[in-house]
Amino acid sequence: MSGVMEHVDVSVPIRTAYDQWTQFEEFPHFMEGVQEVRQLSDTMTHWTVEIAGVKREFDAQITEQLPDERVAWRSTGGTQQAGVVTFHRLDEGNTRVTLQMEFEPQGVVEKAGDKLGVVDRRTKGDLARFKQYIERRGQETGAWRGKVDRPTP
Repeated sequence: MSGVMEHVDVSVPIRTAYDQWTQFEEFPHFMEGVQEVRQLSDTMTHWTVEIAGVKREFDAQITEQLPDERVAWRSTGGTQQAGVVTFHRLDEGNTRVTLQMEFEPQGVVEKAGDKLGVVDRRTKGDLARFKQYIERRGQETGAWRGKVDRPTP
């Protein structure tokens, strides 16, 4: 498995940053290569992505969600990945968003791209576009404030 960890500071309150992140269907607006995300239920999403000309679809399950703190997920088939995004209050109007992700590169192109730091750069770019997206709007497009407890081992 390969991994990436990046963060971005956004000039919005923690609730605004968190609430926007829970709007998964908005991800194509700021995530490169994400064509569509459909919310199937409170804890399941379906993703359609295209990276380096390769189109993939997979489902991801939200494994933990704590309002204003964290959202964790893992894929349930196909592309193997898992991650967590955390939200840290810097002050009343500023929030640090930290994204950690682990994934299994598939095929020669993805493995080469991983070794060349393509995923790191893409993640950094996605977070920078999230910053622009939420700061331009000044408010979230919606919110899901439900809680998903971490599964017990």
